[in-house]
Amino acid sequence: MTELMTGEIPLNFKTNPYTRVEWEDDLKDPNTGEVLEQGTIFWAEYGNNLEWGIYNAFRFIGEVYRQQERMRVQLELDGRVPGNSGTFADVLDGSTNKISLDKAMTDIIEAVTASTTTLKVASVEGFTAFTQVTIFDDEHIEDVVITAVGTDKITVQALKNSYKKGAKVARSNVSIDTVNAEMGVGDWQTFNVELVEVV
Repeated sequence: MTELMTGEIPLNFKTNPYTRVEWEDDLKDPNTGEVLEQGTIFWAEYGNNLEWGIYNAFRFIGEVYRQQERMRVQLELDGRVPGNSGTFADVLDGSTNKISLDKAMTDIIEAVTASTTTLKVASVEGFTAFTQVTIFDDEHIEDVVITAVGTDKITVQALKNSYKKGAKVARSNVSIDTVNAEMGVGDWQTFNVELVEVV
């Protein structure tokens, strides 16, 4: 049964990877009804081959659709902005193009009050002066411009709100859903931490 499908297959195949099963009915004596030759027995391997065949065919159709959608967007942009070669396109399918989302994000390590301009943060990696960031926790959110970046702090315009320790500072408060090809608003998150004794 090794020729039957048992899992996902690569999408760049050159020949049809699906092996069909030739099903045959029982051969019966027309007078007595006696089974002269048994037909194809339905085994789990055959059923799984059918299931994986359907699943992989759907994956392939989905991949073809994603590629077609990227080409459609690129052609549309070429018509509006000749020569851009899809530079400004992102169909949110998880494939990289000539643009990428700035995912720089860090935590505020000390609570801050409204009108504060200096934020002590866990990391300054990815942040630069004169760029906009979003600051948010489970109660407030606002966009501010960074005025300076130090070794462990970020200086911003005066805050309108107070924020808790652990509030996020992010270049983009966006969550991309590659399954539904949608861009949504990210959330402030809390975590449960379990301490485990190491012996």
